[in-house]
Amino acid sequence: MPFIELCFIKESKVKQMKKEIRTEITIQAAPERIWEILSHFENYKNWNPFIKSITGTVKAGEKIIVRLEPPEGKGMTFKPKVLAFDKNKEFRWIGHLLFPGLFDGEHRFELIDNGNGTTTFVHAEKFKGILVRMLSKMLDGSTLNGFNAMNKKLKEEAEK
Repeated sequence: MPFIELCFIKESKVKQMKKEIRTEITIQAAPERIWEILSHFENYKNWNPFIKSITGTVKAGEKIIVRLEPPEGKGMTFKPKVLAFDKNKEFRWIGHLLFPGLFDGEHRFELIDNGNGTTTFVHAEKFKGILVRMLSKMLDGSTLNGFNAMNKKLKEEAEK
């Protein structure tokens, strides 16, 4: 009788890491004024130290081209998909490094009207994928610094 060896390979899922960077700043301006600056993409090169350009049709479901240049970091151009573009409220996109699941980032700008002539600008990104752990130091360094630098410059622009 022939000997048959059965091998069972236990399926394993690569555990995806998650990380979120969330910053916020209070700006002495109405959401409409801040949105005007955020949605005037052609002017980013003149004031934005982090996001140098956004081109394409900016509406939910469309792909755009974004150029990031974080302080002390390497610049990169990528083509995220717009998830939300709600006037005076929220602009959100999701991008992937090479393919989904490797390193994904859902970037968000949110404007919260404080009802007293000020707006809280939330600048956040949720990262997930198998490379998050490896890139965590960069995210906590140059990426976070880029968020804060942009927030500061946006505040200066809006409060002029």
